[in-house]
Amino acid sequence: MAKEIERKFLVDPLRLPVLETPHTIKQGYILTVEKTTVRIRISNNSAFLTLKGKATGLTRSEFEYRVPVNDAEKMLQELCTSPLIEKKRYLVPYEGHTWELDIFEGDNAGLIVAEIELNTENEIFKKPSWVTKEVSFDPRYRNSSLITYPYSLWKT
Repeated sequence: MAKEIERKFLVDPLRLPVLETPHTIKQGYILTVEKTTVRIRISNNSAFLTLKGKATGLTRSEFEYRVPVNDAEKMLQELCTSPLIEKKRYLVPYEGHTWELDIFEGDNAGLIVAEIELNTENEIFKKPSWVTKEVSFDPRYRNSSLITYPYSLWKT
């Protein structure tokens, strides 16, 4: 069984390095029961169907499968809750890890989040200077939550 262990952080945009070659991501979610999340994602010219289990701490089950892009487009249109999540993702190597830096667009414009995938929950890692507050346990920052309560509606 595949496991995902990730931590999520906010970002200081003024400290970001020069970013190159983003992945353009469009993704949606299919409504399910409490314990699972079903995501459809198109990233550049590839598409994926991902099933995620309920998190225990920072860890949850994750199963990801390639699907034809045309099928993913139809799933996004016909099966997913609106609005879709749109973002640019940059892969930023730092101290032996690759950080996924997401710059959101559309209803979530202004939100910038960095994620790091780990091998264990207690793995030691170094944070780049542009990484700020950890939000791993704040459910508002889950992509599946941003559909129902987008960043544009949050009060500062």
